[in-house]
Amino acid sequence: MAKLTIVFGVLLTAAGLWALWLTGHGHPIWFGLALVLCGVLARTEDTRKRMIWMHIAVTIGLIGFLIPGIMSTVALVRAHGQGVALAQPVIVHVQLVVALICLVFVVLCVRSFIAARRGRDAQG
Repeated sequence: MAKLTIVFGVLLTAAGLWALWLTGHGHPIWFGLALVLCGVLARTEDTRKRMIWMHIAVTIGLIGFLIPGIMSTVALVRAHGQGVALAQPVIVHVQLVVALICLVFVVLCVRSFIAARRGRDAQG
């Protein structure tokens, strides 16, 4: 799961660089770098440390889903309700991409956590 965290961190960093290039704002870079760091730190033989870093990573992923997801939804609903075009469509699209990447990451983490729990329960 640590390797997958690094991959999703790189995806989010790439989305942040894309946003920085298009708009001058690269906020997703921080989510991506945080996930890469958690993934690197989770590559240890110590089970407890690995669990801690993966739980931190999934929390970052959840925040990375909620904040951009809410912000983009509010912007889309507001623009649709007023019948006008989005003020900053590129930023809204980047927020949606970040939210989608983070949602997939969180779902995969939760599935992995459930499988790990079942595996521990079956052993003990």
